[in-house]
Amino acid sequence: MTSRLDRLLRPQSIAVIGGHFAEGVARQCDQIGFTGDIWPIHPTRDIVAGRKAYRSVDDLPAVPDAAFVGVNRNTTIGAMAALSEKGVGGAVAYAAGYAEVGAADLQDELVEAAGDMPFFGPNCYGFINYLDGALLWPDQHGGARQDRGVALITQSGNIGINVTMQQRGLPLAYLLTLGNQASVGLSEAITALAGDHRVTAIGIHLEGIDDPVRFAAAVSRAQQTGIPVVVLKAGRTEQAAALTISHTASLASNDGLVDAYFAKIDVARVSTIPVLLETLKLLHLFGPLPGAEIASMSCSGGEAALIADASATRRTTFRQLTPAQRDRVAATLPELVAVSNPLDYHTFTWGNEPALTETFAAMMEAAFDVTALILDYPRTDRCDPVDWAATVDALLAAQQRTGQRAAVVASLPELLPEAVALRLGDAGVAALYGLEDALDAISAAATCSLRSIDQDYQAQIMPSGQTLAQTSAGASLSEWESKALLAAHGLPVPAGRIVESAADAVEAARQVGFPVVAKATGAGLAHKSEQGAVRLDLTTDQAVQEAASDLLNVANQVIIETMIVDAVAELIVGVVRDRQFGLYLVLGSGGILVELINDAEIVLMPASRNDIETAIGKLKVAPMIDGFRGAPAGDLAAAIDSVIAIQDFALAQSDRLIELDVNPLIIRSAGRGAVAADAMIVMTES
Repeated sequence: MTSRLDRLLRPQSIAVIGGHFAEGVARQCDQIGFTGDIWPIHPTRDIVAGRKAYRSVDDLPAVPDAAFVGVNRNTTIGAMAALSEKGVGGAVAYAAGYAEVGAADLQDELVEAAGDMPFFGPNCYGFINYLDGALLWPDQHGGARQDRGVALITQSGNIGINVTMQQRGLPLAYLLTLGNQASVGLSEAITALAGDHRVTAIGIHLEGIDDPVRFAAAVSRAQQTGIPVVVLKAGRTEQAAALTISHTASLASNDGLVDAYFAKIDVARVSTIPVLLETLKLLHLFGPLPGAEIASMSCSGGEAALIADASATRRTTFRQLTPAQRDRVAATLPELVAVSNPLDYHTFTWGNEPALTETFAAMMEAAFDVTALILDYPRTDRCDPVDWAATVDALLAAQQRTGQRAAVVASLPELLPEAVALRLGDAGVAALYGLEDALDAISAAATCSLRSIDQDYQAQIMPSGQTLAQTSAGASLSEWESKALLAAHGLPVPAGRIVESAADAVEAARQVGFPVVAKATGAGLAHKSEQGAVRLDLTTDQAVQEAASDLLNVANQVIIETMIVDAVAELIVGVVRDRQFGLYLVLGSGGILVELINDAEIVLMPASRNDIETAIGKLKVAPMIDGFRGAPAGDLAAAIDSVIAIQDFALAQSDRLIELDVNPLIIRSAGRGAVAADAMIVMTES
């Protein structure tokens, strides 16, 4: 599959426009061994970077595949126009001072000048192609030529530079910095990289997603070509910009929505640059891990305890050996060693490569997702690492014998030399830095997927109408109206009547059957409990009459409903609209607990039964649904049916729905169903 970025990313000829920065690009290309043509363009100088300089684009001996424009922001616009007219394959606009400082009009002029020619930037360092030795990059970097490796995309030039300086044995194939993304955005960059079979994984540092649908389609393209994607996104503490009147909106943060989005498209999200690099290393060597079940080996009980403690709060797990597997490992060790996972194999066989090989192979034969050897090298300027080298040799021999995935983990990052990491990587063993970061990386690598997705991502992620802009011109429907609309889509609601007098309330209670609930109802009447607009457990005509009389002072109408008395648990089920991601579900602990314990999970729509069940299973209320301490189990299947009914309504009204709450959704005992006791819907007025 070809991309309009192919000539730009893999050029055979490069034009460099400007002085100092253009010279820097030529110098970096020379240092890495670029074999194509480099043509400087300068208005007054005859020689730039040891090469003949041309006065203009028109004077070049041929049309270059790519160009680096390293002049001021105003001159850049004219240069881009000349490059586009000449038919250049693409460019890097290095200059700053455009939309990032409020000069959006100037950036629009730049885009217009470039026409159909793609470019990175402005406000952008450029890119490095380590596979072909092609750099449109004006500064130093720490990378080297590679035959294959991972690609990294970032908006930050400084983060890009820092990553190239890593000494962790991670082979970088590409580094792309996007700057303002005026022409080439994140999604297009991913798609272009996915077309290069030498790329093994894509890591992304981003501040925001350019377009959720296009990003998802680009990730799908990468996955289908065997390239997993992992993301470091800033914004963990960002809260929603504005809260609406519903409980649901107060539970849903933008960051939680981003997590749900990445989970939907099988992209792993990490929190730090070190974990991003370690995850990419695992993906480069092994691809997505089938799971996060690990084994640990070390010659120290302290290290075994540390990694066990670190794993306790993470997705990684230590599967214990079967009796036969334990006997197999024990046969390779002295009798004084207690065999377990994590394994402390002591120092009885320290430096004994054949003996260690047998122990490591016996552990690896148990077929964990990753078998980790904790090993910290000594300082080579003061110590002799010969015994550590023997331990590495033993692990490599065991890995070759068993064919299992293996890693060396340094508890202190500075105690695993780069030369050792490179050797391990070349042999197919991961060199991971830091116990906690290694475990986080294993968890992330187990989150990625290469599933083949044939469906249209726009249909899957964002059905028609969900891209409706967020609007404040919404009308809140009454509880009675809201429940009637939802019931039409299959949501169970209590038997009830709406009345306008105390006498009618008594008659309604007799019809639906005692005990009953009385509630004031009307458009915009939210949070009724806080307003004293609800009366529970009414068992007599007199109680209903008195309650209705009071409530008719709050609103013109009162709902009389059957009271559900056999609740096992309560949920809140909400739908909220995000201006970028569209409609999404929020599931949480409901009733009076909704905001007290702030327990919620976000699920992108459309959600499958499995998506919904998984989200409910993560809630603090989940043990109550399962039957906590001998109590009756709740009707989980009916609860899921109810959530699907709510989703069906939301999708059917996606062109008008702003938000809705069902709170509480009362889950009754198994086989007795679930009932929506209260609901609120906000729709656009047109």
